[in-house]
Amino acid sequence: MAEHRRSPNGPDAEPGGLGRRRFLGYLLAAPTLAVAVQWGAESLDPPTAEAAIPSLPQPEDLFDLGDLQNLAALPTSGLVSVQVNADGTASFAVPRAEVGQGMTTAVAMMIAEELDLPLDKVIVTLADARPELLMNQLTGGSNSMRSMYVPVRTAAAIARQQLVAAAARQWNLPVAELGTRDGVVTHPSGRSATYGSLAAAAAATRTTAVSAPLKSPEQFRILGTPQNRVDARDIVTGRKTFGMDLRVPNAKPTMVRRPPTINGTVGSVRNADAVRAMPGVTDIAVVSHGVAVRGETFGQCIDALRALEVTWGPGTVDTESDDTVLRKVRAAELPLAVPPLLSQHVDAEFTFAFASNSPLEPDNAIADVRQDSAEIWSSLKVPIVAQQEIAAMLGLPPDAVTVHVVQGGGSFGRHLFHDVAAEAAEISKAMGKPVKLMWSRTDDFRHGRTHPMCTSRIRATYLLGAVLSFEQRHTSVRTDFSHGLGEMITSTAAQLPVAGNLGFAETIFELTQSSPYDFGVTTQLLNEVPLGFNTGSMRNIYSPNVVCAQELVVDQLAARMGKDPVAFRREFLKDDRLRAVLDKAADAGEWGRSLPPGVAQGIGLHAEYRAAVASLVEIDCRPETVQRKVPDGVTGPRVTRALIVVDPGFAINPRGLEAQLIGAMNDAIALGLTSSLHIDNGIPLEGSWDNYFYTRQWNTPLDLKVIVLPPTTGKPGGAGELGVAPSLAAVACAYARATGTMPTSFPINHDTLAFTPYPLEPSTPQSPVDGLDFAY
Repeated sequence: MAEHRRSPNGPDAEPGGLGRRRFLGYLLAAPTLAVAVQWGAESLDPPTAEAAIPSLPQPEDLFDLGDLQNLAALPTSGLVSVQVNADGTASFAVPRAEVGQGMTTAVAMMIAEELDLPLDKVIVTLADARPELLMNQLTGGSNSMRSMYVPVRTAAAIARQQLVAAAARQWNLPVAELGTRDGVVTHPSGRSATYGSLAAAAAATRTTAVSAPLKSPEQFRILGTPQNRVDARDIVTGRKTFGMDLRVPNAKPTMVRRPPTINGTVGSVRNADAVRAMPGVTDIAVVSHGVAVRGETFGQCIDALRALEVTWGPGTVDTESDDTVLRKVRAAELPLAVPPLLSQHVDAEFTFAFASNSPLEPDNAIADVRQDSAEIWSSLKVPIVAQQEIAAMLGLPPDAVTVHVVQGGGSFGRHLFHDVAAEAAEISKAMGKPVKLMWSRTDDFRHGRTHPMCTSRIRATYLLGAVLSFEQRHTSVRTDFSHGLGEMITSTAAQLPVAGNLGFAETIFELTQSSPYDFGVTTQLLNEVPLGFNTGSMRNIYSPNVVCAQELVVDQLAARMGKDPVAFRREFLKDDRLRAVLDKAADAGEWGRSLPPGVAQGIGLHAEYRAAVASLVEIDCRPETVQRKVPDGVTGPRVTRALIVVDPGFAINPRGLEAQLIGAMNDAIALGLTSSLHIDNGIPLEGSWDNYFYTRQWNTPLDLKVIVLPPTTGKPGGAGELGVAPSLAAVACAYARATGTMPTSFPINHDTLAFTPYPLEPSTPQSPVDGLDFAY
């Protein structure tokens, strides 16, 4: 259950300084009213951090990743528009991806609010790849709401203003006498006109600069109120269309037989003709990393790919396993600078295993490649790069390749990459036919993107109750940022040998990481090792690992100084917003309440995306809990109670924010306790969700609460990834207090292999026929 509160800040001032200023936009020449908006400096969050002695502000405090994304989007912001239609609806093709985070609902709320239109009259779709948008079509970094909040509202406000002006002209009445409500322009005399009837009259014949004021929070009827998702009914009734549900004429099911190592290649296929003659099989083709099979059904594809006899060339990490990777990562750790000579110190090093960012929906794409054109359908967070790289691969000009962004069933960072779309295009070209490619679950886990193994080494020195220095050296297998900021310039730069990607990664790291504490001389540095794994940003990028390590050491410092962990944090925090969420969490979570031996509380703090969050959990590490029996699962400790308190600046949709944070808590429990990939001879042993122990129902806290604090800045911070880092830290700190031993390797159960791995060949297991045996 979420607690939601709103707080007005006066009639003429919107929190954060928006007030009643007018915002610039453009009327576009169109048959009905169309409004575009200039993305201006108002979309950027100005630096608010104050230099606090003895710790100086870090880069993220002054200019974070979201600010960078907003700035990059500025030049092309006028190329997106809100359209008012003749049927009285408003439509907006949002240049972002919807993958379950509720982004389309929040955008619809912005438009409905400023247009005075019922929410169900707003239609938000996903825009195709639009290269002219440059860096303005990337979904990531929890930036969608931050970047679109003012521009989308401005476009809608201008549209409403033009509709009122059109009615005033028709009725020969002053604009000031007219009002709007629920899609109708009204006058006290009783005259009224629907938006649909005015849409053509309000349209512009040429592009014209105009401006309009935005509503103040006191006028909000929709923004800031809990709303169900606009697609909730379709989701629960099975009518919602995801990528796997799309039907494109003659695009038949297609799957790929894959190598037994990551990025392996095909040597030869010994029985292609025999497999081609199998029931339902239409085509077989060798592609970059496997042998593709097209058939009438996916079941026939699985039978056929399993029957193939293939010899394989080497992959890129054939000799690597957990132990070899960890040795190479540790060898690349940057040295600590402050010697622990004249003070007391805490030294600690933490290891985080590879993790899968497989979404619930298997990777899929449809491709129809012809001699002079191509059309792609896939869930893509960076569609411009996908379009341009697929075009280059096919030997076509970019404008000959149409890329449709479809709704995805999850992402967790996977859809920043267009691997499945590019492979579908390659297969379609090779076969000369449309294909509907699906990766199997085993493909997803073994050949998809992973969050890389990393270490975090920390040294904190302290003396006489003060922390003198805090150094963190984070070392990781290289995180692939080849998607850049959404277009080819930064994408190409990020793919330059070694220094290119490391420079990009270091930028991302510095613009997302900062310590919230006055810990004297504070440095946080990144180094990465290029090893040939297929990696990518998972939810919250570096923060879960960095913050988990940091908060564990904070607990150690508190213990060394004989202070309560919450009191210690409160004393050293630099930020009032973090102090407020900490105080609320400690109060609502009953910090310090009496618990039996083996059960303990833990707390974690984090500030990112111009938001602040605290997580408080209770964990049960008693033998009867740790050793309980669960069929085909990993048991161990269980989080029994969890609380998240968030200050998002302004919650556009508190109900959506609550859902995001509940998901973040479950992600954190998985990363802390149960879920990881085991790399052996160049490939993960995990081959399905059955093997990969994401938080299950029997490991989910029965008592889970989210508290959303009243608006503080008046502008939405990022929320999609916000809760993972502090929640993982809280789980780790609770475990340390419950067991009396600080964990240093995550997930805690990584050394337990609680399943029998699927064979490496064939790469996809046989379709199960015993589903009813597992129905309870």
